[in-house]
Amino acid sequence: MGSTVQLLEPVIREAISERRFTELRTALREMDPPDVAELLSEMEPLEAAIVFRLLYREAAAEAFTHLEPDRQEELIEQLGDERTLRLVEGLQPDDRAAFLDELPAQAASKLINKLSPANRRITQQILNYPEDSVGRLMTPDYVRVRMHWSARQAIDHIRKHGRDAETINWVFVVGERLKLLDELPIRRLLLADPDDSIESLCDGRFVSLDVADDREEAVRVMAKYDRTALPVIDGAGGLLGIVTFDDVADVAEEEATEDIHKLGGMEALEAPYMQTGLTDMIRKRGGWLCVLFVMQVLTIGVLDHFMGALSKAEVLIVFIPLIISSGGNTGTQAASLLIRALALGEVEPGDWRKVVQRETLVGLVLGGVLGVLAWFLVLSLNLLGMADTTHASLVGLSVGLAVLSIVVWGVLLGSVFPLLLERLGLDPAAISSPMVATLMDVSGLVIYLVVATAVLSGTLL
Repeated sequence: MGSTVQLLEPVIREAISERRFTELRTALREMDPPDVAELLSEMEPLEAAIVFRLLYREAAAEAFTHLEPDRQEELIEQLGDERTLRLVEGLQPDDRAAFLDELPAQAASKLINKLSPANRRITQQILNYPEDSVGRLMTPDYVRVRMHWSARQAIDHIRKHGRDAETINWVFVVGERLKLLDELPIRRLLLADPDDSIESLCDGRFVSLDVADDREEAVRVMAKYDRTALPVIDGAGGLLGIVTFDDVADVAEEEATEDIHKLGGMEALEAPYMQTGLTDMIRKRGGWLCVLFVMQVLTIGVLDHFMGALSKAEVLIVFIPLIISSGGNTGTQAASLLIRALALGEVEPGDWRKVVQRETLVGLVLGGVLGVLAWFLVLSLNLLGMADTTHASLVGLSVGLAVLSIVVWGVLLGSVFPLLLERLGLDPAAISSPMVATLMDVSGLVIYLVVATAVLSGTLL
């Protein structure tokens, strides 16, 4: 909990218990909406509702958007229908749509039907777009001007209508049927001569998103061009709304969290960790664990096949953990790098030849270093009596060559597997790393025991 919240929480709780609401409202005014949201998250629903009722309308709406969906629903239940309706009406259109989308269908329909005609139309329009599209993120509250206006007219228009806009950092120039013609940073408009025309300030260049784009595209474009707002257009180029950095930041956090969960070999959690039920937690994590567990039967099969060789040269068993870890670590490392590169648009499936060439070189260098290290490790352990054998140099050579081969194979498998999943239209993050690690366990053992059999034939074997 933030330091501001920690300092004010005892004061606020005491004011609630003693019903000193004037003092409580004064204390709340000193807090930023994100801090208020943090405070509300730590309170019992009834206490949170009391605090929320004392907030001024704008502060209440902004604080509400910072709450987790489950907490929003709890608060709504405590506020009552009339106050809930006023709260929902006061939200920005994109925040209102996001909140209603989290509610059960029956409750959402009930609230939508009670909205004012204008808000109901805008909300339904946003909710009609696909769930993960840019259309779900946009707000229709933006500032637009016309080409034939002067800078003075545009600034007067912003003074009059900018209060209701999501942001005024960017002003959008439109033509007939709201066709997007250009965009102006507010700085350029403020520094212009009042009599300059908007057309004279335009350069005809703008960056936009299509309403049907995936929301991850909004994250990529906003990061690429370092923007705080982006216009959203339809197929005919008409300006429908804007997407702002706060919405995109939320999407980026959600997508990154989802990918991290998937990289760990589990389904993405739909709620925060502490709010996820035991049943959901087991279901999300258990599926792939069972699949990967069963796949380890292949490892048992490899060991069983080479049991004769291992019984003659038991010293080889000592280095199996080293072999398994080097293969799994190398493959997982390469897979993680490629998954992230794909997510950032740095590589595409068509770049597989360049990726293979690059990773082969990396694998040879890394494998060579680890192979030499493995050779020295075998000799050192033999001297310490931990891996006792009369052919330490040959065993070290076997382990070193196996590690070199496994590392090269690991980087190739780890880099190509995500590209293949992307080419097939699957999510590379879904299971790449755990699957690569499991495949490397099996294939690494095969490589190790084949190399050891070839090198040690006629001596230990």
